[in-house]
Amino acid sequence: MARRSSRKVVYAALLGNVLVALTKFAAAGVTGSSAMVSEAIHSLVDTGNEILLLYGLRRAARPPDELHPLGHGRELYFWSFIVTLLIFALGAGVSVYEGISHVIAPVPISNSIVNYVVLGLAFVFEGISCGVAMKEFRSAKGKRGYFEAVRQSKDPTMFMVLFEDSAALIGVMIALAGIAASETLDRPVLDGAASIGIGVLLGVVAMFLARE
Repeated sequence: MARRSSRKVVYAALLGNVLVALTKFAAAGVTGSSAMVSEAIHSLVDTGNEILLLYGLRRAARPPDELHPLGHGRELYFWSFIVTLLIFALGAGVSVYEGISHVIAPVPISNSIVNYVVLGLAFVFEGISCGVAMKEFRSAKGKRGYFEAVRQSKDPTMFMVLFEDSAALIGVMIALAGIAASETLDRPVLDGAASIGIGVLLGVVAMFLARE
């Protein structure tokens, strides 16, 4: 039952991230926004993460054999850890690099209305995915507190998706703030600063998930 709930959460996140990543990359190409590039990378990394988590769930569900008489359940933790490395190395690293590049050589944003529309839609998609993850997580945790449930969980996929989706919502807000400030104050460097902020956010999330 828990594994079925986990798959439901991961599939919902995967669908949302595929749609969001495609629209963000298109918007980044049209507007030239550094923050939008970082958000697109963020969604792309999350998409890869969901695929790895689904693979981990499938591997962990294999029956016991001679080499693994207690089953393969612990393999799920390995793939979950690989996911945190991807978030840190690809998501955080590339976003910070992109942001620093635009701080050093800022480029004005064009067609900013496209950014607002895409980020607004992204917030809706990510919010739906986060809602699904939160509903399943609340059902699984019972009367335990949130952090207690995370530490005691034998299935890391559900709370990993929940933290990813929460970080995605915060990332969208950082991008919106950076783009709006860049346009309002006529300071393109703020767009790059928002990109760095998204990278730092991803780094913090990755370190927390790796620790847990």
